[in-house]
Amino acid sequence: QVRLVESGGGLVQAGGSLRLSCAASGSITSISAMGWYRQAPGKQRELVAVIVRGGGTNYADSVKGRFTISRDNAKNAVNLQMSSLKPEDTAVYYCNADLIATYNLRTTNYWGLGTQVTVSS
Repeated sequence: QVRLVESGGGLVQAGGSLRLSCAASGSITSISAMGWYRQAPGKQRELVAVIVRGGGTNYADSVKGRFTISRDNAKNAVNLQMSSLKPEDTAVYYCNADLIATYNLRTTNYWGLGTQVTVSS
């Protein structure tokens, strides 16, 4: 069974930094895109950043210049370095991946359970 497990959330003051990590485990043949989404209370889930296997990235306008996404293909992991955090960055952050699991050899989208990030003013 494939799982995505996030870590690194927490409470930080405005202007501070946090690093989120996500590791995919299970029988995985390959992973194409990995990314981070977030959902604040009362709002829809939104894309934060995504990185494809070749290293190409895409960021939400609200985080450009402050967040950096990276991945370790050998470890099936993706990281999100968040700097200059703002109270409006407060949300549950979810890891997401498009991957091919060994058991069915089909590209399937997976979600982690989420990790809370709270930025105090």
